[in-house]
Amino acid sequence: MRTLYLDCAMGAAGDMLCAALLGLLPDPQKAVAELNAIGIPGVTMALEAAEKCGIRGWHFRVLVNGEEEDEHLHDHHHEHDHEHDHDHQHDHEHDHDHDHHHHHTTVADIEHLVRHHMTLPPAVAEDVLAVFGAIAAAESRVHGQTIDQVHFHEVGTMDALADVTAACWLLHKLSPDKVAASPVHVGSGTVRCAHGVLPVPAPATAELLRGVPIYGGAIQGELCTPTGAALLAHFVHDFGPLPPMTMDAVGYGMGQKDFPQANCLRAILGDSEGGGDTVTALACNLDDMTAEDVAFAMERLYDAGALEAYTVAATMKKGRPGLVLHALCRPDDEKAVVAAMLRHTATIGIRRQTMTRYTLQRETGTVATPWGDVGYKHSHGYGVEKRKWEHDDLAAIARREGMTLNEVRAAAEKAEETGR
Repeated sequence: MRTLYLDCAMGAAGDMLCAALLGLLPDPQKAVAELNAIGIPGVTMALEAAEKCGIRGWHFRVLVNGEEEDEHLHDHHHEHDHEHDHDHQHDHEHDHDHDHHHHHTTVADIEHLVRHHMTLPPAVAEDVLAVFGAIAAAESRVHGQTIDQVHFHEVGTMDALADVTAACWLLHKLSPDKVAASPVHVGSGTVRCAHGVLPVPAPATAELLRGVPIYGGAIQGELCTPTGAALLAHFVHDFGPLPPMTMDAVGYGMGQKDFPQANCLRAILGDSEGGGDTVTALACNLDDMTAEDVAFAMERLYDAGALEAYTVAATMKKGRPGLVLHALCRPDDEKAVVAAMLRHTATIGIRRQTMTRYTLQRETGTVATPWGDVGYKHSHGYGVEKRKWEHDDLAAIARREGMTLNEVRAAAEKAEETGR
């Protein structure tokens, strides 16, 4: 499985992600020339060599009408702070009265630019619009506006449009089967903007990182920007430790400032034999429910999104026999599964753990037998290959034709061999 892993130990910003992805390509400068050919109005992109803590990497620059975005142009009233790099500290105290000198753009304006002024593959265009839609939705929740009312500062928007477009285009070009990332370091302290002094992560960033594992640290400042957060939320399938993989390339996207820790986002591209993901494990003890009630509760857990639900026999207080009910689910489904477990069981408390797991790659298919189609699951990875026929399909044919399961299974295997 082609896997891209993003190490966000120093947060994430759009320009750092672009630089890291470009560093994975054999000819980064050629890719930048192709990015400029997309034709974002007034925008030129460039890639420069950079170094942090002795590590060589890249810095991605965006020029809007020949000038690089300046930090004091971000975050005006009811506008999104599309900061170009996470090192900007949002110190927008300077009264330059930019509202009178710059136009503003809406989500509809962004869509017009993407669809009518830029040359993009359709899938990339849809990704760009989805990322900007997420940013606008976060801003609308923060400011209590409708999405149509959210306005972006023109200069900051073009800068962010370049970052988002480049990141989406590069991910399309790299075409990983899976994108994973570490938990995101968001920084700590506060940032100053036109609205006043705000906590890190900034409100829009916090909205975009819902459901994403984050942490703070000793580094003061904003390490994850809204643009970086939106790109991670859109593309990353799993957040957790680096999975077992054979590395082919490593790219380093550098920030502007210097910290004791190398200020970079690292991208690792390689192959993992199987798959891996992060799941939430939930468990509760039951000693006062009937078997029928437990079975009904397990059905409700699956309805709520549980990947697995099972029971283990246990001895409870005072020697009473009981069960431990377990459920595994994806982090996004945790709240729904917890609610179902509390509602449909007698428990008053649930234990939880975050776990990573190894999984084989899995495909499904069907083969045609004289009595109908039989589905199968084919799993492989880590030097292992497995095939399993769908029991319900086997059983339906066996009942209808008066055959045994083994006879139907043999017919399916023969049909598959003949069809190869």
